[in-house]
Formats: sequence, structure tokens, C-alpha cells
Amino acid sequence: MSGTEARAGGTAGPPWISAEQVFGRVGFGDAAAALGRALKQGLEPESDFARSILAVARGQLLIMPSASSEFVGVKIATVAPGNPALGMERIQGVYLLMDAATLAPVALIDGAALTTLRTPAVSAAAADLLAPEVVDHLVVFGSGPQAWGHVEAMRAIRTIGRVTVVARDRGKAHAFAARVSAGVPAAVPARSDTDGVTAGSVGIAATVGSASDVRDAQLIICATTARAPLFDGSLVPVDSCTIAVGSHETDARELDSALIGRAQVVVEDIAVALREGGDVVIPIGEGMIDADHLVPLAAIVTGAVPVDRGRPRVFTSSGMSWEDLVIAAEVYRRG
Repeated sequence: MSGTEARAGGTAGPPWISAEQVFGRVGFGDAAAALGRALKQGLEPESDFARSILAVARGQLLIMPSASSEFVGVKIATVAPGNPALGMERIQGVYLLMDAATLAPVALIDGAALTTLRTPAVSAAAADLLAPEVVDHLVVFGSGPQAWGHVEAMRAIRTIGRVTVVARDRGKAHAFAARVSAGVPAAVPARSDTDGVTAGSVGIAATVGSASDVRDAQLIICATTARAPLFDGSLVPVDSCTIAVGSHETDARELDSALIGRAQVVVEDIAVALREGGDVVIPIGEGMIDADHLVPLAAIVTGAVPVDRGRPRVFTSSGMSWEDLVIAAEVYRRG
């Protein structure tokens, strides 16, 4: 359905698409496939609008615009580090989707839910190409919405043998591991009382572990607010894929220089990684890797650059506006 069709014959405001509707319409596997299709069809991430990250009194304001031949969209999100202590979500926001032909608003979408869907879907699109075919062991750092989303997204592309959860708060780590084992994911964020959109799915054996558990992991997920490396990168197996999504600042990182120096490093876009990605900016500054060794995700998806199976693969991302637009459009079309 085009935006013009949706608006014809009426003057009502754009419909609200809730968190439950976002996840009810599009799963992680479908979202990852939509992103891959967009890149294969010629979408150029380097042509996307730059997002703005503005400091405000209690955190950050993120403004993320993008445009395609069919839609124009913008996400306005807030990051409030103090919110969890108040019983509120750390990340909140709204997405405005517009028809490209008329610029008429066609939908308002729960921004936090869109982010919770989009970020793991981007990771899954990358991991589907970079990860080993057999994943006996997945290690996830973190216990929040993005950790949940990434476990679910990885299940959409691989059969996972077991999961190890590593988090600073051991109580939250045990609770998260119990949910993974029971097949009941953490609650969908963004003002939702639901207990998750895939509740009742088959569980995966999950335990709480430590950073050294990466030594035999085929897939490692880093979805934290850490500002320093989470584990010793020299321990990571050669045939493995590490995903890092927690940082969008040049002085913060989840991965150490040892891993970046020995890995094939894939990023959403080279310019964005150099502007926002501490996971690569810091190792480049240390002389561990050159910027021209970074591989854009589009080159992997289209096959322009082959996957190097002779060393660890790393995908690190900070989020781009085109990704939100692709997923928002997919959610809207399925309404």
C-alpha cells in the first residue's frame, strides 16, 4: 500500500503502530531479509543522511532522517541513562513515516520497538553471511532488550545449541538466562505489558557465565553500554563471528584491539564507523588496523568482497537511518 493510497479520501491523522503491532507484523528473520534485499537492489548506505546526536540535560536526542523512492522517514529517539532507576526505558522515541510523492504522513510507529527490531535484524543480516553454519555456542553480553532481540534474531538465521549470558548484574543475567531456557523472551520495551511476541517458542539451554566463555563460541553478541572492552579478543576462535552494537561514540568500545587486529572487520558504512565507532576508531589510532581494511556491509551482501573464513569475522554497528526506514516501510506494508 502506498502512502498516497492510504491518504486518499480522508483527512484523519496518520495511524499509530504500537510495539505489539510492530513485532506482530514483522519478525527478525523477515526484517533481516528486507535489509538484505534493499542492499542487493542497490541501496547505498553512504548516501544516507547523517544522523544528529544532540546532548540534552538528561541524556541524548537522536534525529535520524532517511528517504527512498517510496517513503521518507525520520526517527526521533532519546537516550536517558537515568531512566532505568526511575522504572522507565533507557531508549524511547517515535518514527514518522511519510509518502515520498506527497510528503504526507502515513504512520507513526513506536520508535523504541522499531529500534529493538531493527538493530538485531541488521546484525542478523550480517551474521547470516559471516557466522559459521553450525553454532553450538552463542555468548551474549548484556541482559536488556537488545540482548533479547539479538538472541531471537540469531535464532532466525541459525540453530543455536546453547547460550551463555554475561552481564554485570548477576541477578538480571540469571533472570535473562531463565527466560531463554524457558523460551519466554524478555518483555517488548516501549510501554508494553506484553511478555514478548514469541512467547511459547522452544527454549535454548542457557546459563550465566564469564567473559572467558568466548573461547569456544561460534557467535558472540555484545549489546551493552560498556565503554571498555568486554573480553580478551585473543581468546576468540578463528571460525567465529562477533557482533558489537552497544557503542556510537568514538571513545567507547566493546571490543579490544587484539580482536579487531586479527579479524575481518565489517561495518555498516566506513564513514559512519570512522565518525561514531570506537570499536574501530580506537584500534586505528593504536595502529592495529588501517581504515582501508574496513569492509562495508553492502560489499559482503552483494558479494563484492568475499567472507574471509581464515580469521574471525567482526561486525560492528552504531545504527543508520536507512535501516529504520527499510524496517518501518516493511512494518507499514504489512498492516
